[in-house]
Amino acid sequence: MQIEDLRALLALGDYEHVTEAAAALGTTQPTLSRLLSRVEGELGTRLFERDARGAHPNPYGEMALVAARDIVERHDRLRRDLAGLLDPDSGTVRLAFLDSMATSLVPKILQAVRHHAPHLRIELRQEPAHEIMRDVDSGTAELALVSPQPEGPYGWLPLQRQGLSLIVPPGHRLTTRSRARLADVAGEDLVTVPAGFGFRRLVDDLFAAAGVSVRIVLEIGDLATVEGLVGAGLGVAVVPDQFVGATGTHGLPLSAPGAERVVGLAWRSDRALTPGADRFRALVEQSGQF
Repeated sequence: MQIEDLRALLALGDYEHVTEAAAALGTTQPTLSRLLSRVEGELGTRLFERDARGAHPNPYGEMALVAARDIVERHDRLRRDLAGLLDPDSGTVRLAFLDSMATSLVPKILQAVRHHAPHLRIELRQEPAHEIMRDVDSGTAELALVSPQPEGPYGWLPLQRQGLSLIVPPGHRLTTRSRARLADVAGEDLVTVPAGFGFRRLVDDLFAAAGVSVRIVLEIGDLATVEGLVGAGLGVAVVPDQFVGATGTHGLPLSAPGAERVVGLAWRSDRALTPGADRFRALVEQSGQF
């Protein structure tokens, strides 16, 4: 069996119809049928059951498809990784980033990198900070856009400082104010992200330092949704300035020490980056602040 045989097997598993799979592969139905017979002969069992509706994987076929997908993915990753070693500008970089950066910081960084290395292949993973750092530790991601700076064996390149604001719903008693202290919302309902998120730790630390107690009534892992819930009158929140006002919320810059979020690029400092990832990091550093 060749890698391309496994790709054909996967196509048949996806389409469950020999003619449609053959068309997707750019071959003929008889050629794909012969390939399937040859693979089944080599493995010693039928993999697909044929009927008037098409060709459907049986339990042996399901097992073969799982193995085929794994082999093909590992083969393709090996090819990409080797290409990256030979030419960093055409290698692969695995970048993880926070949900709240998906439409702001990430596009700016990718634009800057692709301007200098248009053939660099970038795999993106959008997830919470605690999952991001787990992926960096395991090697699933090589670079991460996170906040705050992670503790431990990590390199750190600060990229952006975001001011924080207290947001309140329309008609709230604080809408006539231009700035706010956390004490101004003592005892009120708070909407925020769940525990375990980097931003939640920042919010908790700010309230603790101010000696202010609030009632956490809603938790959601997306800051844009947090802003929308406040706009619907379901509480108040602390968010980065760029989220203020999207659904009519009123934002008041916070008068509090440390009322900012520092976003940066992180990577494991105790092991070498791949040439492609190191090239990405260097290009981001050359671009400066975002």
